[in-house]
Amino acid sequence: MKHDKTNPPDEELARLAAAGDATAFCEIHDRHRVRVYSIALRMTGNAADAEDLTQESFLRLFLRIGSFRGEASFTTWLYRLVVNEVKMHFRYRSKRPEVQTSDGEMPEGDMRMVRSPYSHQLIDRLAIERAVQSLPPGYRTVFIHHDVEGYKHKESAHLLGYTDGTSKSQLHRARVRLRELLSEATPALHI
Repeated sequence: MKHDKTNPPDEELARLAAAGDATAFCEIHDRHRVRVYSIALRMTGNAADAEDLTQESFLRLFLRIGSFRGEASFTTWLYRLVVNEVKMHFRYRSKRPEVQTSDGEMPEGDMRMVRSPYSHQLIDRLAIERAVQSLPPGYRTVFIHHDVEGYKHKESAHLLGYTDGTSKSQLHRARVRLRELLSEATPALHI
């Protein structure tokens, strides 16, 4: 199937977006936002969560598009990214359940109690993101594959062309370095 310049394939758009082409990223968003929302809605059963997860998935896509290597079709890769985002959502929720009213809003009394921890979480999240970005590329890639995207060592090693042992070693070193970086940046943060 031939593609002209007005309708490039997803793989080409991903390459352009990874190189900083905002128009290509917008085209990916336009092509796939309904699919991403549908996946999130099917998995959560909640329209508000699906909307949030659609936004989170495209944010994650924006940050990770450079890691698309074309080993699978772009839609398969994107599907996996969205599924991982939803799984992380459920993991987070199971650790920190929210109390909501029937219309999905937090009760007024509970909002006062959660403001402080959420502002702390934002600061912690920014410190973590900076620390991850400062890792050497090999450490960072294995860390993101394993701890963020949920790949097993064997899968990550296969994708990166490493042995399982190298993947485990890189992950261990990444975690050690992250602990060092985070304890320097935020002494009160315990990991």
